[in-house]
Amino acid sequence: MTELLARSLEASTVFLLAALGELLTQRSGVLNVGLEGLMLFGGTAAFLAAQAMQSHLAGVGAALAVGALLGLLHAFFSVTLRGDQVVSGMGLWILSFGLTTYLGSPHTGPLGLERLPTVLGLSPFVASAWVLVLAFWFLLFRTGLGLAIRSVGENPAAAAASGVDVHAVRYLCVVAGGTLAGLGGAAYTLSYNPVWNYNFLMGWGFVSLALVFFSMWNPWLLLGGSVLFGVMWQLSLNPELVLPGVLSRYVWRAIPFVTTIAILALISTQWFRRRWGLAKPEALGLPYSAD
Repeated sequence: MTELLARSLEASTVFLLAALGELLTQRSGVLNVGLEGLMLFGGTAAFLAAQAMQSHLAGVGAALAVGALLGLLHAFFSVTLRGDQVVSGMGLWILSFGLTTYLGSPHTGPLGLERLPTVLGLSPFVASAWVLVLAFWFLLFRTGLGLAIRSVGENPAAAAASGVDVHAVRYLCVVAGGTLAGLGGAAYTLSYNPVWNYNFLMGWGFVSLALVFFSMWNPWLLLGGSVLFGVMWQLSLNPELVLPGVLSRYVWRAIPFVTTIAILALISTQWFRRRWGLAKPEALGLPYSAD
């Protein structure tokens, strides 16, 4: 049971890192539905760099750089060119899916490095993610920059009138969000499952995207949702540890995704919005022009 909990927290960390980046991005009014692609590219870059340099740290650095670069690309299309944010995000996902398959296929297999050192079975990624939750909460709700980010996501015209550089804030958030998505991919390929394979994430990026909506754009609720889905995912791999002989492994594998769909449907209802006050940024997905 202890091992199950540790593996669940490792899984939740992958979700949490990527979702934290997306939460920051969405708080500034930009939507990135290509989160899975950024995680794929970040995870692949981390795997290849760590394998080539025989260093986990090199892998983390590569993931951060690739994530930031893809975030910058999305910011250029979404903020500067004021393009459709969904189209831009899907384009990044398709690009990442194709390139990672091409680049990673010759390296299919285990990483070949010793496992990262752990404390109570937990890698450094876990502690880092939890610290980031506190840091993001403090940033968003206790600092002037956080107020600027939230105001840009709610009403960019009013924010600009008060002296906030809307484009600069959005660029900062989208690039930072991409960087964390890359780190989430690195947490998967360097720690949770250090074996590269075609499309290794299997939808984890889309679950991370959904978690941002579940959390109502609150870092602490996001932490709770990530832990819940980490536990559900790990149970779907080893259901016999808790409920031996109940349903098939394939049914259990579908449960995290079925839960995702069900919760998304619930929070989309008018009843939920009235009852719980869903805190969706008003300008989310809408391009801003100073003209």
